[in-house]
Amino acid sequence: MNVAVIGLSHKTASVEVREKLSIPEPQLEQAITTLKLYPHIEEVAILSTCNRLEIYVVIRDNQQGVWEVTQFLSEHSQLPLSQLRPHLFILLHEDAIMHLMRVAAGLDSLVLGEGQILSQVKQGHKLGQQYKGVGRILNRLMKQAITAGKRVRTETNIGTGAVSISSAAVELAQMKLETLEECKIAIIGAGKMSRLLVQHLLSKGGTQISIVNRSMQRAEELANKFSEASLALHPMGEMMEVVQASDLVFTSTGATQPLLNRANLEPIVNPERPLTLIDISVPRNVDADVRELPSVKPYNVDDLKAVVAQNQESRRQMAMEAESLLEEEVEAFEVWWRSLETVPTINCLRHKVETIREQELEKALSRLGSEFAEKHQEVIEALTRGIVNKILHDPMVQLRAQQDIEARKQAMETLKTLFNLEIEAASSNQYS
Repeated sequence: MNVAVIGLSHKTASVEVREKLSIPEPQLEQAITTLKLYPHIEEVAILSTCNRLEIYVVIRDNQQGVWEVTQFLSEHSQLPLSQLRPHLFILLHEDAIMHLMRVAAGLDSLVLGEGQILSQVKQGHKLGQQYKGVGRILNRLMKQAITAGKRVRTETNIGTGAVSISSAAVELAQMKLETLEECKIAIIGAGKMSRLLVQHLLSKGGTQISIVNRSMQRAEELANKFSEASLALHPMGEMMEVVQASDLVFTSTGATQPLLNRANLEPIVNPERPLTLIDISVPRNVDADVRELPSVKPYNVDDLKAVVAQNQESRRQMAMEAESLLEEEVEAFEVWWRSLETVPTINCLRHKVETIREQELEKALSRLGSEFAEKHQEVIEALTRGIVNKILHDPMVQLRAQQDIEARKQAMETLKTLFNLEIEAASSNQYS
């Protein structure tokens, strides 16, 4: 068994490629089910965000397991492998484990130290469990990564003043428009990213804000968080009227097809009034063909890199501090992983001792007579179980805790010899 991650990110692929591989939340169950059907894949967890798609797997064979995931990605994205491979990264075991730790800590993010990724890892873990993709190994790994992310947030200052994708988008808008105070601003979408957009827009003086969303209830919930701002709320059916009246439009929805394109913008844009579009969604909410309209200035998540670069240098030293914390968490997982090697021996030993206990208990109860046995069986059984558990406790703890590989193997061989254990019978339980 081995852990692997196969995927792509803002470091390896443009938004045009990333959106083809994006797996929206409603499609995750089917994706996990499909991946679990491959013969060499035991466990699956998927992390799909605007800046990355990563598939974490426990595989029986490295080469075959990796091939099966890449085959799935090719079919899902409808990209031939020859076009897909240059954008993919493949990491095995120690590298895969450290990568997930770095992702959860925000060290692999477009915005170094951003905190939203940790909640996305938590959600990936939750959905992986819900859809029966996450088993014993990925469950432990993802919990360890979440712990690592929390430690980095609390034990270093890397998150202090760290911008998010949303704040970087507002900074980009300010760079392009100079001031936001007189701008009429629209935000399409009412999720967490939109809430952060409102927060940062208000801090920069942008107050004329309209929210467009399919669910008016969700839009109202967002507006209630900024009651002093008097946000204007509109249903999706009024989107084009709101866009027409705006100078600056942010798009942040889960739509899988573009909401704005040349066809629906061309009739409403004023050639004398520039329209700035900042799309922070993947898949994109704004079609690339809007660039053909002279008065429209479109930007997407990849255009945020220049803004983010200005904020990176001050947090690089803090990132180095965070790396040492992550190494501790990786080692903690590795100790647990290595202890799995002892599970068949422990299971077999416990099974053998428990069989002996049951046989001897049955003999003893038969000698005591039915009346006495019925009256005291529960007490006697508890006594024998307690004795067995106390005898086995120390050997099992010591065997699991042994970090030296050779010493652990020698200890297991000694137990096999002393107790005449047949390990093959228990080996199937190693990962159960």
